[in-house]
Amino acid sequence: MKIGLGLPIGDPAVLLTWARRADAGPFSALGLLDRLVFDNPEPLVALATIAGATQRIRIQTEVLLAPLRQTPLLAKQSATLAQLSGNRFTLGIGVGAREDDFLAAEADFQHRGRTLDSQLHLMHRLWAGEPRSGEVAPIGPAVRPEILFGGFAPAAIDRVGRWGDGFLAAGPLHHVETTFGLAETSWKTHGRPGKPRLVGQLNAALGPDEVADEARTEITAYYGNADFANTMVTTPADLKAHLQHLESLGADEAILYCWSPNPDQVDHITDLVP
Repeated sequence: MKIGLGLPIGDPAVLLTWARRADAGPFSALGLLDRLVFDNPEPLVALATIAGATQRIRIQTEVLLAPLRQTPLLAKQSATLAQLSGNRFTLGIGVGAREDDFLAAEADFQHRGRTLDSQLHLMHRLWAGEPRSGEVAPIGPAVRPEILFGGFAPAAIDRVGRWGDGFLAAGPLHHVETTFGLAETSWKTHGRPGKPRLVGQLNAALGPDEVADEARTEITAYYGNADFANTMVTTPADLKAHLQHLESLGADEAILYCWSPNPDQVDHITDLVP
């Protein structure tokens, strides 16, 4: 099972330090969250900068809230990032659950799932080099990024088989087995060959006590719910156990979200990666 890192959002100035350390280490990917109504870096812009500062590590959104964005432009941005990064970009995509993000974007919150389905249909056409309509020439580049879906509802996870390459499972580990199973069912239902790529996400903060405390503060501020701080893995033994559990569930990759901006977390986690 591969191990990636979820980048902290509390201090954008340290993101390139994080990225370069991870790129020099054993990690497979760097993930970045997406919200509009929060003081976080916009993920496509930030990951483009990170792509230019790294050489081999993959970059991915986890997850980009597509219904907040204008569809042809999103298709062009994500294709460009895939092309210029040397095909290192993964578009992790979803609908989001916070109504304030949609109010700020003047987007439809109630029908965001339908919006995403419409977006996916159009983006796949554009990535294939097809024109949007008879009056408009094709929108390039004709490059399709890898697509992973995040979500909890069965209808959301069913997009894996219809449109995607794999699934991003967040939440407690006892939910991961169920959502992984739904993703695999979707894959088979839609007649896809092989199997979907399955990625599990964990919240982790290793190092001195102040690192874990800072991480709990950051995750609580982001989600607006102190319960999320209780999901934080803060000891090497617990992290190893969680990773072993994820692997036993069939995960191809684990992304460790490190909420404290302290870049030394990269080094602490490196010591645990085979």
